[in-house]
Amino acid sequence: MKNPFEKKAFVALADGTILRGHSFGALVDGPGEVIFNTGMTGYEEILTDPSYKGQIVTLTYPEIGNTGFNPEDYESEKIQANGLIVCNYNEPSNFRATESLAQALQKAGVPAVYGIDTRALTSKLRSEGSQKGYICVTGKLSESDGVRLAAEWEGLDGKDYASLVSTKKTYVWGKDRSADGFLSPVTATADLRIVAYDFGVKYNILRHMQAVGMEVTVVPAATPAEDVLAMKPDGVFLSNGPADPAAVTYAVENIRKLLGKVPLMGICLGHQLLGTALGGKTCRLKFGHHGCNHPVMDLRTRAVAITSQNHNFMVDSGTLDETIVEITHVNLNDNTVEGLSHRTHKAFSVQYHPEAAPGPNDAVDLFTAFRAMIKR
Repeated sequence: MKNPFEKKAFVALADGTILRGHSFGALVDGPGEVIFNTGMTGYEEILTDPSYKGQIVTLTYPEIGNTGFNPEDYESEKIQANGLIVCNYNEPSNFRATESLAQALQKAGVPAVYGIDTRALTSKLRSEGSQKGYICVTGKLSESDGVRLAAEWEGLDGKDYASLVSTKKTYVWGKDRSADGFLSPVTATADLRIVAYDFGVKYNILRHMQAVGMEVTVVPAATPAEDVLAMKPDGVFLSNGPADPAAVTYAVENIRKLLGKVPLMGICLGHQLLGTALGGKTCRLKFGHHGCNHPVMDLRTRAVAITSQNHNFMVDSGTLDETIVEITHVNLNDNTVEGLSHRTHKAFSVQYHPEAAPGPNDAVDLFTAFRAMIKR
């Protein structure tokens, strides 16, 4: 039988490296920052996480596609990643699948390449750092064209991608909108009203806040702080999101206006933005943290949680004023800042994704901690 995915394709890196394989996604060429994710499962959540906007994701686990794709596992309204690189692609064999990974990528217009030595690529990215790349699947570009286009791509540094993935209008989660109609059972009555800034929020974060008794109103990334305060929320949530926090200056200004007036919780990009609002600076990691197995220690209790992460930037601990900010969590792999708390105001944040989509649920109690902070 003829292989439907026999079309040759390649990925060109800005440094001149060519990775040859075959196409199984959309027949479009395109750029992105090539990163690797170490998760063994969860490619559906990874690809639909808005934090991956602008990135070409290399999955280190070799067998991909077995579980197919289904709308219950979406973390946003569509596939957000710029592209996908895998070793072996498999057609689905799972009762939950409504379509194959290839079909989902083709429908979303996202290119993908299989047959790549992902171990070698991961080793290269770890030693040399994340690279700009260009997926070439149409046959219209030469390898030299691909290298040139990868090098010419503007990249993610200094780019505000939060405004690209944010909602365009305010909505109430579970009333005006839900994850394609799929809502987790809610066992708690909503007695707290939360406003969530959408910098690229994941559905499962909203589900978890709903499950601990919070009614969540989601607002666009650039919503003025005055408008949020006028809604009289019990707390404000700063979501995860993609690209460079230094470019999201409007969010930092709004967070400074909210500090001390309403309890705040931030995750991922929201953590970086809160750290910036508190006087810190952010900088780029060599190859980022992308995966479901990052050990994080709570410095207050010495407890260690295995966490899910996706970020290319971090808060520089040396730029934080320790009389104002307490560093609460650190990454045990590289000692980077994974959590912080304001010493006098009700405000805290974590760098990782505690809601386990995909990944472990060691840190899911942080949503209960947010609730407890508000109640205090």
